[in-house]
Amino acid sequence: MNKKTKISHAFQRWLLVLVIIAFLTTTAFLWLIQTKLSENSAISLLELNLLDVREDIIDASDENLLGLTGRVAAELNALDKISGDVLHTLVEKYDVTEINVIDADGVIAATTHPAFLGYDMSSGAQSAEFMVLLQDRDAYVQSYQPTSDDPTISRKYAGVVLEDGGFVQVGYGAERFQRDIDEFVVGVTRNRHVGEGGCIIIVDEDWNIVSDRHSNEGRNLNVTGIWIDTASIPENQVFTAEVYGQACYCMYQTTEGYRIVAVMPESEAALSRNVSVGVTTAMQIVVFAALFIMIFILVKKLVVNNIYQINDSLSDITAGKLDTVVNVRTHAEFDALSNDINSTVDTLKRYIADAAARIDAELAFAKAIQHSALPSVFPPYPGRKEFDIHAAMYTAKEVGGDFYDFYFVDEDTLAFLIADVSGKGIPAAMFMMQSKTLLKSCAESGMSVEQVFTTANEKLCEGNDAGMFVTAWMGLLNVKTGQLTFANAGHNPPLLKRADGSFEYLKCKAGFVLAGMEGIRYRRNELQLHPGDTIFLYTDGVTEATDAGEMLYGEQRLMSLLNHQSVSSAQAVCDAVKADVDAFVGEAEQFDDITMLCLNYYGEVNP
Repeated sequence: MNKKTKISHAFQRWLLVLVIIAFLTTTAFLWLIQTKLSENSAISLLELNLLDVREDIIDASDENLLGLTGRVAAELNALDKISGDVLHTLVEKYDVTEINVIDADGVIAATTHPAFLGYDMSSGAQSAEFMVLLQDRDAYVQSYQPTSDDPTISRKYAGVVLEDGGFVQVGYGAERFQRDIDEFVVGVTRNRHVGEGGCIIIVDEDWNIVSDRHSNEGRNLNVTGIWIDTASIPENQVFTAEVYGQACYCMYQTTEGYRIVAVMPESEAALSRNVSVGVTTAMQIVVFAALFIMIFILVKKLVVNNIYQINDSLSDITAGKLDTVVNVRTHAEFDALSNDINSTVDTLKRYIADAAARIDAELAFAKAIQHSALPSVFPPYPGRKEFDIHAAMYTAKEVGGDFYDFYFVDEDTLAFLIADVSGKGIPAAMFMMQSKTLLKSCAESGMSVEQVFTTANEKLCEGNDAGMFVTAWMGLLNVKTGQLTFANAGHNPPLLKRADGSFEYLKCKAGFVLAGMEGIRYRRNELQLHPGDTIFLYTDGVTEATDAGEMLYGEQRLMSLLNHQSVSSAQAVCDAVKADVDAFVGEAEQFDDITMLCLNYYGEVNP
């Protein structure tokens, strides 16, 4: 039979499995969340650095162009008349691309580009921005962007108010713009870090590096490992690339004719995730371990221990201790279960008591039937003076397997016997009745004693599937002459006392038990009894009676008792043996049936 797993062990394993699944699930979820947070944090850091650099470049560009425009305005303020030639001279002097003088009405009054002369500044979106200088502003600078008249050309313009009204507008292109601020740009980015290991790379419109921590100025951006397709990767969108052999998050922006690329290593972005997940995982291990222990202890205390307690009580009940009371009252469910079990046991006890009462009544009836089948009236033959006979049977249970019998098979021949069926109780009693009836039937048919045993053995072997057997001693006594023929089928030897002697065991070779094997032939023995002789038959329940110390009564004590008792009647002999056996056994329980038969032979008595 397979050994069943205890509920506490099964619960412990399943609880551990569920806790591990919950731990792994929460850890995986935490990993995903922290990964997303670390990516968002990296993106925010890239955006912030791009914005800072962009603002620094714009501020530097604005400051540079406003400075040039201010110096141009100072020279124009010193002139009485402003002409195109003067403006061309200033363009060459300050190496700018364009100078326009706008009057108080917002119209270009003088310019280095004749096509712009008379142009109304308020008529174009780009130029209209400078109209604030005719209101309340002293200076205004515009971002680097394509011009309105030719989008292929990008310029940056600044304006400063003139003393005589109107304002001057100065613009320069990408070449002068970059020449003026490249030095500043290099300084801005050379020592700037994005996080701990990231950097800012600035390239021009042709993707040539202007500023880089790795001193790659003048080389194309692709030497860093970054390749940007502006059609598929728009500004301010994060993408990944191998920058100098290290996986990085990247993002770029375009401003003032430059492209600013921010770079941050993925490992650095993941560091915060790893630290956070590591700390949280350690805390989760402690929490889940504590949760596992608390749940297990709680369930074991509230459920499993109570189940064990109920099971212990049930074990006592199934072992026969029906007075055991289940008393687990910790919760309503166990209280109801205890009540149900106790109620069931009470009902079972009532049924058992009723069944026991019926069985006792039936066994008492069976005992009465069994005893009624044995001779029980003594003296049995008041008119026969040739002998005195007495027998008694004391069963270990209500019914037994021992039996005795005596009867006349003809006018002067007395058959008497004693037998012991293997086993006890009802089966032995039934086999005993069969054996007794069969032996008597054979004896009364006129068979000799050995023929009786031989015939009875064959009959008893038929259908003896239970494998029961009988030991028996039987004698046929001619009460007139004292001639005794007897046979022994594996039974204890009887005790014989001569009139002038003492009891001694009658030694003769015993045959095989009855019902033990087919084809057995039994031997006839002969013995001459004389007046005053006594023969005592018994079963092993006498000699094997056991006291509380496991000591046997024994054959020697039986012979000694018979030789020392002074009574002479057959009944007195039987009573004396029973009394001595009871005294020897004491309080010990009777283990086997006790049966005995005593016959005193007096011979033919003359009137």
